[in-house]
Amino acid sequence: MIRTVKDVDLKGKRVVMRVDFNVPMKDGVVQDDTRIVAAIPTIDYILKQGAASLVLMSHLGDPVKDAKKAKEKAEKAGKAWDEVAYIAGKHRMRPVAAYLASKLGCPVVFAGEDGCFGKKSFIEAQPVGSVIMLENTRFHKEETSDDPVARDKLARELASYGDVFVNDAFGTAHRDHASTASIAKFAPVSVGGFLMDKEVRYLQPMVTNPPKPMVAIIGGAKVSSKIAVLESLLKNAAALVIGGGMAFTFLKAQGHTVGKSLIEDDQLDTARRVLAAAKAWNVDIVLPVDHVCAASFAADAVPVAVDGQDIPDSLMGLDVGPKTLARYREVLAMAKSIVWNGPVGVFEFEAFAKGTGEVAMMVAEATGRGAMTVVGGGDSVAAVNKFHLADRMSHVSTGGGASLELLEGKMLPGIEVCR
Repeated sequence: MIRTVKDVDLKGKRVVMRVDFNVPMKDGVVQDDTRIVAAIPTIDYILKQGAASLVLMSHLGDPVKDAKKAKEKAEKAGKAWDEVAYIAGKHRMRPVAAYLASKLGCPVVFAGEDGCFGKKSFIEAQPVGSVIMLENTRFHKEETSDDPVARDKLARELASYGDVFVNDAFGTAHRDHASTASIAKFAPVSVGGFLMDKEVRYLQPMVTNPPKPMVAIIGGAKVSSKIAVLESLLKNAAALVIGGGMAFTFLKAQGHTVGKSLIEDDQLDTARRVLAAAKAWNVDIVLPVDHVCAASFAADAVPVAVDGQDIPDSLMGLDVGPKTLARYREVLAMAKSIVWNGPVGVFEFEAFAKGTGEVAMMVAEATGRGAMTVVGGGDSVAAVNKFHLADRMSHVSTGGGASLELLEGKMLPGIEVCR
């Protein structure tokens, strides 16, 4: 586990806190405040403890990469390109600061659009108890630099703004950036916030010592992106439910026909290796036994039921069938803990959303029976939100890549600095 804000005295201390306010924006307006709301309990606690000041820092998109893409798009279209104007209008934290102020019910002072350097005197000039928001950390190349000397330049500056560093940005915990990890080298004290603590408390046990029997539901498009998760969870799982596009690579590895379904031919040996390992560990691998297919990958494609594991050459699998769902229900009924990463079908298309919706309901019902249920990964989170079941899970992770890497058993830089 990690040390948290509750383990240090914050009264009269200057606190610099990394949050994950990388939220979707449109015309300067916050479109989804999930990550902002998730940080508020830690912010409230710090202020109530009598901190002298609270400096918040976050990235918002990737200005350098986005500018490059926009430039290429403009040049391709034969349009004039003004990088200064482009950058000036995007990725700015000022509107996020204003939005946070409305949620907190107190002012949030924006430290200015000239970047994160040289703000110490500005911060110290603010009244006691002030909340201050820095500009987007990724406007500085040092934030994400592979050169530790360059990274340390920004990290040292950010650390000078506080007596205590608090990392509550789980969504970036897998990044070794200046504001997420390097800063801890220069901060007198480094701890985690409540969000970081909750993520670690729920996700890490799924890899180390989950309540047993544990069932892992792993879906999504590709085996290659989930192989490390599969191998990590094998040692503690009673069953691995494999769905989504990646299931077809496993089915083909077993000798089944999969039609036009998504396949990674270069991962067939990997699938066979996982199947063999599961057999050695006495872990039940649950693959689809029937499908909902279509002739094309399209929202208006006509669903075709296929009663069996083999898919005709003219069709592609886009969802699981009723017999598969019955098997899922049977396996999940015995689980004391469930970790779910990745949908079991193309839930974005209404005609092929039933499987993922049913799985979401099964996991919610398991929570009601007392099982510990953890949902991680962007698509899985989107699914439970779509089906309005997020509040019926034990924990829904705020980090896509971070939750995936934690489930892989990796040590994440942004977490390690809080230990």
